[in-house]
Amino acid sequence: MDLTDRSVYAEWTSDTIRYRDLDPNAHINNGAINEFFEDGRVHFRYARMAELGDDLLTGFAVVKFTATYHGHLRFPGTVDVGTVVTRIGNSSFDLGQGVFRDADCIATAEVVSVYFDPKTGKSVKLPEALRAVLEGALWGGPA
Repeated sequence: MDLTDRSVYAEWTSDTIRYRDLDPNAHINNGAINEFFEDGRVHFRYARMAELGDDLLTGFAVVKFTATYHGHLRFPGTVDVGTVVTRIGNSSFDLGQGVFRDADCIATAEVVSVYFDPKTGKSVKLPEALRAVLEGALWGGPA
């Protein structure tokens, strides 16, 4: 899957580029871009999973986050953040994400999340209702 292609994403949100995100070179720093990815994941969770109730909205942990930066970003403006499910496992799932300014892909990320029982801290099998929501946002599947 080419995460630099806007057409692969199942869910979108927008973020505002803030002046405080500038580095000494007048580029938006990588920490701010990583926050855009986090905002995209939070938006994905609430847009796609809210109907599952509060019990299924907790118990997620990011266990791996890999970002690739494809270009620079400048202030001011907005970005679009796309998120798509790329794999569904027994107790984990993978997301692909992209940060775009207009047609330009600024950065992509691959994220592995594990579902766990908040009481025990142990990973548990994805509930069927959650699995169904993830399947609805799976790359190449219904969006």
